[in-house]
Amino acid sequence: MSPHADPTRNRAELGHKLRYAARHPGRIAPHVRRTARDLWLRARHRDHVAYYRAVMASDAARDPRAAVGSRNDERWLALGAMQFDYLLAHGLRPEHRMLEIGCGNLRAGWRFIDHLDSGHYYGIDISPDILVHAKRTLVERGLQAKLPHLTLTDDLTFDFLPDAHFDVVHAHSVFSHSPPGVIDQCLAHVGRVLRPGGWFDFTFDRTEGREHQVLREDFYYRTETLTALAASHGLEATFMTDWEELPHGQSKIRVTRPAAGRTTRTPRTPDRPGDGLPATGHDGPAQADGPDPGHPDG
Repeated sequence: MSPHADPTRNRAELGHKLRYAARHPGRIAPHVRRTARDLWLRARHRDHVAYYRAVMASDAARDPRAAVGSRNDERWLALGAMQFDYLLAHGLRPEHRMLEIGCGNLRAGWRFIDHLDSGHYYGIDISPDILVHAKRTLVERGLQAKLPHLTLTDDLTFDFLPDAHFDVVHAHSVFSHSPPGVIDQCLAHVGRVLRPGGWFDFTFDRTEGREHQVLREDFYYRTETLTALAASHGLEATFMTDWEELPHGQSKIRVTRPAAGRTTRTPRTPDRPGDGLPATGHDGPAQADGPDPGHPDG
């Protein structure tokens, strides 16, 4: 079955959960554990950053590769290669400066670091636990001489980064775990750090039905919601149809700054689910343990 099959389904509906549980009884116990963890973390952490940091700490303690959505080493390598090959085919060059939002444990990042000139990769994440594993990946791949930046952050204002600095900004499986507040914050500020002619690619869990979320971990958006939100910040957004041909359950949008002298029309933004602050680049156990993963991993 295609990873994009049935984009109208609502994974938050009780009927859907019951049907899915009947077809996949082995997923019931993991989902119960995930729900219990969600209730516990909700009680302890009101803002989304603190909540999702705790989720990542829990997942990374069990398996740092599964924590970013890879069920085994082979899949971890394959998903990283898929991201790298896609950007390489779209013109990523060694002299480019790249910002990766939600860099995780460098599943794709180590390939970007190896490809880019020394010092041209900047990875940020909200999880200190996963950044520890990112440093280990860097050592395992022998990439210390490339001097990448790996930085902990608690928002997506990019206020510590310079204007017009990055040719490519990349966020894989970040918005799929982010409420609308963080997406709005990111789109409000990403244009400032993009160089003229640069682009920002992000993946998201797409629905063509009602927008919804599963617990506080997985968010499903309509394409027009995100393109309208980008337009509200003066950005141009394009749905990347060629990404849909790849074996990945999420969809991709590319955002660019309009050329000088052009304006971007601001359409009405549809209603969006949830609120709060950012998540991290994380494909994995949140879906794999859920009532319906949508796609089995990142």
